[in-house]
Amino acid sequence: MVLQSSELKYTYPNLDPIPFPDIDLAPEEAALILGASGSGKSTLLHLLSGLLDLQAGEVQVLGQNLAKLNPRELERFRAKHFGLILQNSYFLPYLSLIENLQLSARYQGQKVTEARIKELFDYLNITHLAQKKPAECSVGEQQRASIARALMHKPQIILADEPSSALDDRNAELVGSLLLEMGKNEKSALLVVTHDSRLKSIISKSYAL
Repeated sequence: MVLQSSELKYTYPNLDPIPFPDIDLAPEEAALILGASGSGKSTLLHLLSGLLDLQAGEVQVLGQNLAKLNPRELERFRAKHFGLILQNSYFLPYLSLIENLQLSARYQGQKVTEARIKELFDYLNITHLAQKKPAECSVGEQQRASIARALMHKPQIILADEPSSALDDRNAELVGSLLLEMGKNEKSALLVVTHDSRLKSIISKSYAL
């Protein structure tokens, strides 16, 4: 099993606790976390990736209890095993897309070759954008570059936060299909956190908040 969580809850100040469903994902398996805006979907993703400290419950990734790692160990573990696709691309505006990915790999200590990045760009049909600045690319094109960044180090688990929320129907289906196909190709588990019910036609397994 790649990812397992149990009895997770999180409480923000002056609010009721948010309980989360238990998650289990095997290699090459994909699932959705579905819920309305404000239901705690992004909170759950941050708990599963160790970006947010656990208050209750347990998260195991590849047999490793995340709570047992100190902050530096957790950062290294996440950089090695996770591919994160966040709502915002967070690309540096003065660098090209390929330079952004190269910088990200160096910063996280990942051994990623330029050939690997170009392979992903080609697969995602954005090779012609490699030297473009983020502002010169559409939202959908930046989303594809974010997918390449998340997959360039061949992570065991891909976590995507609302990857289709800003896209029209055609591009939403395209991004969902690409994530599913890339996850299978890389033998990665895929968890997509979304309120977008359009993705249910592509990924059948789901958890509801």
